[in-house]
Amino acid sequence: MGNVAVVGAQWGDEGKGKIVDWLSERADVIARFQGGHNAGHTLVVDGKVYKLSLLPSGIVRPGKLSVIGNGVVLDPWALLAEIGRLAELGVEVTPKNLMIAENTPLILPLHQDLDRLREEAAGAAKIGTTGRGIGPAYEDKVGRRTVRVADLGDEATLDTRLDRLFAHHDALRRGLGAPPFDRDELRAKLIEVAPRILPFAGPVWRTLETKRRQGRRILFEGAQGALLDIDFGTYPYVTSSNTLAGMAAAGTGMGPGAVGFVLAIVKAYTTRVGEGPFPAELTDEIGQRLGERGHEFGTVTGRKRRCGWFDAVLVRQTCTTSGAKGIALTKLDVLDGFEELRICVAYELDGQRIDHLPTAAAQQARVKPVYETMKGWSQTTAGARSWADLPAQAIKYVRRIEELIGCPVAMLSTSPEREDTILVTDPFAA
Repeated sequence: MGNVAVVGAQWGDEGKGKIVDWLSERADVIARFQGGHNAGHTLVVDGKVYKLSLLPSGIVRPGKLSVIGNGVVLDPWALLAEIGRLAELGVEVTPKNLMIAENTPLILPLHQDLDRLREEAAGAAKIGTTGRGIGPAYEDKVGRRTVRVADLGDEATLDTRLDRLFAHHDALRRGLGAPPFDRDELRAKLIEVAPRILPFAGPVWRTLETKRRQGRRILFEGAQGALLDIDFGTYPYVTSSNTLAGMAAAGTGMGPGAVGFVLAIVKAYTTRVGEGPFPAELTDEIGQRLGERGHEFGTVTGRKRRCGWFDAVLVRQTCTTSGAKGIALTKLDVLDGFEELRICVAYELDGQRIDHLPTAAAQQARVKPVYETMKGWSQTTAGARSWADLPAQAIKYVRRIEELIGCPVAMLSTSPEREDTILVTDPFAA
């Protein structure tokens, strides 16, 4: 049995929560490897709804070890609040079922404040961040001035980190016309929160390697989607981390060969939240119908998602950059009842047909979708648990997607309930 990495293949919100939960029951360790509390997973387990942002989805499963890797940026106060919300739902989080990498960088209140200041100053050029400090925290990590989890255990080291951090942020805030941030207050908050965070800290890389040698199954859980990747996404309308499967190794301390099967989560249509290009976007009544039927509102932000037809060009591209061996196709039931469906099979750029999304932002804004039309189906796919339960046209739609993206369907989801899943290939056994 191998390990599995789960990544989103669009702009996030593909339904990773349910798929990761389904897989986590079969895994021994669930490791989150990038992002912060700007991404959310909604799980429905035995009729109970769990909304997670930082904690790996496996945390709701007894007997599993959940891990927050070094590729994540961690807001300690947001983590404790999330642990508290889970406790109210009967889920206990302790150092026995959660480990945080000692070298995980922290998101601090000054990061969130800077995030908001920048967005306000940008005006029409804003990126549409969640304002949760993700980007500034990653900047400080790369700038070698971040406070990491391990630093909470030594006040002398913490002071050195804060000195370097504030030397940068004080100058930055002056340039934005903002008053200095209160260093003493931040230091006091960190010292106060340290005893609640440090018990979870440990050498994640070593623990994962030990589990791997013991033959334990590891599930690497990604957040957001490949089109939000800092390098390969629709830059600059992206997140501040690498969201591709390759980050599963670097974001946990495992070697690339340990990652195993890469499962890309793909929604049967396309959505995105916030600013940025969206070639197959629908601003008409069809787009609105997709949004209403799919309940397309962000788990974390509550923002309404933009909707459009399935874009095979983008998914083919992201399956390649993540090395996907199979996809999990979700929300097929949202397309029930459409007389006609369309799939974006190519783009037109300045009169020429192209088969990928160009890198240049100006060209991304100019591409026009080339559609292929398919007949829809009137029967319901909701709750289907085998191919025999699906209308013939729905099967044709799925098969056509496989052909266009060059990647087979490993799993098919037909409702938010975890049992409503058609398994084609077990990623752990592949």
